[in-house]
Amino acid sequence: MTSTTRRAGRLIAVRELQKIAEFEELFALFDGIWRFDQGGQPITVELMRALSHAGGYVAGAFDGDRLAGGSVGFLAAGNALHSHITGASAGRGIGFELKLHQRRWALERGLDRVTWTYDPLVRRNAHFNLAKLGARPHEYLPGFYGIMGDEINQGDESDRMLAIWELSAPHVEALARRQPQPVHVPRDAVVGLADDGGRPVPGRTDAAVVLVAVPADIEGLRRADPGTAKAWRHAVRDVLGGLIAEGGVVTGFHQKSSYVVETA
Repeated sequence: MTSTTRRAGRLIAVRELQKIAEFEELFALFDGIWRFDQGGQPITVELMRALSHAGGYVAGAFDGDRLAGGSVGFLAAGNALHSHITGASAGRGIGFELKLHQRRWALERGLDRVTWTYDPLVRRNAHFNLAKLGARPHEYLPGFYGIMGDEINQGDESDRMLAIWELSAPHVEALARRQPQPVHVPRDAVVGLADDGGRPVPGRTDAAVVLVAVPADIEGLRRADPGTAKAWRHAVRDVLGGLIAEGGVVTGFHQKSSYVVETA
């Protein structure tokens, strides 16, 4: 299955990969993004080959002839595809095209949803997953991968959010047609976690809608101020993770900075 889109005069093609040389090129792209520590690679060339042969999802996005992104996933419980790793060149729309291809691939096989995990502290990922794709956080997973030593994670604790993308939900179908779906934040919403000068400050959670902020640049904080990065990790874990554990439902990501959580 191949999909092509023209963006800003460039032809973006997304297709499944099948050859060892293609898997090697995709691994090199992933390594260029994350700079994996030795022995800590989340995917290998051999595993991509096995997943592809067994009917899993291994796809690459090409900007002309250049591989600019890729995604690897496997079939999961609940009639789902679990997207294990996805990476792309930033700011080119490659990630969105990859996800649209992934969605079509799953629907063609009768699957209802795509799931994946992501770091809940990374603003751009939260905005992309919730506001651009319409996925919804389902479970907060503390220390999901243990301590990670790649260049992006910098030894931080690997809390993850499990996102579920209901492929035929009306808001997801609208977003796939590039129709924005604004998130509603009522006037009486309260701030459960605020960003005060770059530091996390807990607030109130005793309302029907709670806003939970995440830092502007957690990756930069890990390098420049590990103590503050750790403070954010534990504050988001306590507030956002706590709200979800108590039955709160994340309904969106507000102003590219805060989760919107409905508690009742």
